[in-house]
Amino acid sequence: MIATLMAAAAAFAVTVLGTPVLIRWLRARGVGQQIRDDGPFEHPHVAKAGTPTMGGVAIVGATVVGYLFAHLRRENVAFASSGWTLLLLIVGLGAVGFVDDYLAVRHRRNLGLRKRGKTVGIVAVASVFALVAIDWVEVSTRLSFTRPLEIDLGEAGWVLWAVFVIYAMSNAVNFTDGLDGLAAGSSALSLSAFVVICFTQFRHPEIYEILPAQALDLAIIAAAMTGACAGFLWWNAAPARIFMGDTGSLAIGGALGGLALLSRTNLLLPILAGLTVIEAASVLAQVVSYRGFRRRVLRMAPIHHHFEVGGWSEFTIIVRFWLFAGICVALGVGIFYADFLRFGLE
Repeated sequence: MIATLMAAAAAFAVTVLGTPVLIRWLRARGVGQQIRDDGPFEHPHVAKAGTPTMGGVAIVGATVVGYLFAHLRRENVAFASSGWTLLLLIVGLGAVGFVDDYLAVRHRRNLGLRKRGKTVGIVAVASVFALVAIDWVEVSTRLSFTRPLEIDLGEAGWVLWAVFVIYAMSNAVNFTDGLDGLAAGSSALSLSAFVVICFTQFRHPEIYEILPAQALDLAIIAAAMTGACAGFLWWNAAPARIFMGDTGSLAIGGALGGLALLSRTNLLLPILAGLTVIEAASVLAQVVSYRGFRRRVLRMAPIHHHFEVGGWSEFTIIVRFWLFAGICVALGVGIFYADFLRFGLE
């Protein structure tokens, strides 16, 4: 437990103290957010143009620092393959997002990598993660909820499943990142759930098919990124002084997907990250409805813009969506804990 607290505290301190330095550095180089030209102009989004972006650099960097800082207690905490593999995923997707953000700023438009290029980047990083997870971490290839089920996907099937989960989650968090603090706050809640889940797996290896050292390393990374998101929220809360950009959203989404896959709770993820799943589903529904029937199911997608165009203030949307994210996390952790109690009583 001390190691997870160390990771969270160190990451929080790095983002709280380091983000202002990053803001000044980005402003000096004119690295500002480009606002999409089909946005809700009756709301104050246009005024946000020029706000420094690429803040995800602070989140990814703080997560790495927090992870390493927690391992200073070498007598109790050891580096594990699961931790290094998850860090590989987080840094890799952060790099893909960084390239996307850089191109958007360089070209002075709200478009960085083309969709095909971003997809190739995410899939490539996710594929490497999945292969390393099977060969080095020796992750279970069975489909899992709170514990592995009897459905074995096989190595090839699990790799495809892992790539899908990571691709879906990275894009889902990217869609959620549309209002000041929405993605950072809701992601911190979801990540904190994995601290509880992975630490429980560490304390009860007789129940879960994961080595204690592997589970503890995952809990440490989840705690580090929770602290990083919370510290970043200090500067990202409305009115935001910096945006995380794709650098942060892709890395956070990848972290959520990777944590679920490595902790054998991937079918529980849609509940733990309920808000981001609904955000992604709203975009999918809008696209399918418009292309198939030339009708929109929402005023504007993602769903937070639907309410914004409908007259809700940005602050109201953020708080209510945070509440919904918290309810989803409580439900997911409750399901996990109920299964733990049921197994203990058998």
